[in-house]
Amino acid sequence: QVQLVESGGGLVQAGGSLRVSCAASGGTFSTYAMGWLRQAPGKEREFVATISWSGYTTGYADSVKGRFTISRDNAKNTVYLQMNSLKPEDTAVYYCAADASGTATMAPNRYDYWGQGTQVTVSS
Repeated sequence: QVQLVESGGGLVQAGGSLRVSCAASGGTFSTYAMGWLRQAPGKEREFVATISWSGYTTGYADSVKGRFTISRDNAKNTVYLQMNSLKPEDTAVYYCAADASGTATMAPNRYDYWGQGTQVTVSS
């Protein structure tokens, strides 16, 4: 069983940057693919970024490509999402998730474990 705890959310102005982190415990982090997903008020949860167990494969939603970067540190059991050039439409609760298959995936229903989320608010 994997526990995931997100941190680093907050309020930032449009055009600014923020890095959110997700610390994992209770499982073999280095074998899991990891993902970031988000949910805005009144909207469904959507995929943001994914990274394979090795870190060699990454994938991004079109809406964040070129602005967001996902990375991981298997020695620290942590995955990061660096968010640059933030826009008001990026405002959402950001969730970290783990896929035990180890394969990077864009499908929210493939993820086995989820964190509680961290709020990111981008003001205009």
